Amino acid sequence: MMAEINVTPFVDVMLVLLIVFMVAAPLLTVGVPIDLPESQAKSMDQDREPLTVSVNDKGQVFLQNTEIAVEDLVPKLKAIGKGGTDERIYVRGDRKVDYGTVMRVMGRLSAAGYRRVALVTEVEQGS
Repeated sequence: MMAEINVTPFVDVMLVLLIVFMVAAPLLTVGVPIDLPESQAKSMDQDREPLTVSVNDKGQVFLQNTEIAVEDLVPKLKAIGKGGTDERIYVRGDRKVDYGTVMRVMGRLSAAGYRRVALVTEVEQGS
């Protein structure tokens, strides 16, 4: 009588899981495609996922991944925000978008009482 463990099924399952995760990982990083400007600022520490407001190169405003009108931004934030006006909000603006569009979004957030608003950039390369 042989007392060996057959590991072939285990290896087969692990290879299948590896392939599934390799295919699924790029699909999990969905979002609004934005060409962020670069900065030398350090990244911020975060304890949970913040709310993200994005402005693409066409001037469209997105809350998380959903397009939203600028007028509806503050009511939606108040509806989904758990921390009230202490909620951290990241504003992502495409480098080609008009400066006034991003400032209009930030002005609405500021007028609504949100004080923890941060601009998102990419790390500057080559310096």
